[in-house]
Amino acid sequence: MYRNGHYGVALLVYAPVGFVLYASGDGALALGGGAVMVSLATLPDLDGRIPLLAHRGPTHSVVFALLVGAVVGALATLLHTGLDPQVAGGFGFAVGTLAVLAHLLADALTPMGVRPFWPVSDRSYTLSLSRAGNPVANWLLLVAGVAVTLSWLGLLGRP
Repeated sequence: MYRNGHYGVALLVYAPVGFVLYASGDGALALGGGAVMVSLATLPDLDGRIPLLAHRGPTHSVVFALLVGAVVGALATLLHTGLDPQVAGGFGFAVGTLAVLAHLLADALTPMGVRPFWPVSDRSYTLSLSRAGNPVANWLLLVAGVAVTLSWLGLLGRP
């Protein structure tokens, strides 16, 4: 998928987490987690700018997702504004990991698929629903992600 599709899938994947946090009265954490998800939505595609890295190679794996989660968790532990540092770190780890996994899910919609279990397995997984560059599919994913996000924000009746 392209950027818009990745943003949409990130919002869709994060929606249940954001909903629960927002409903429990932690709107700042819910919105902050959503912002992290969207900001990291295209991170794995940096492989296209790094020489010697194959596209949809190591940066499109569970190993990379866990690495990103560890980095985001460590940063959240250090910056933990208003939260217990361990809670902030755990949440950061979860959101960082989830952001990369959402990216993999979006790319699994394409015929090229992903090899999420690299380096253990080279098996590719694909649903082959749409080409990555299909503008309609990418925009539909973005619209769906924004609509679901606005729904859980609106359903709770808070600004």
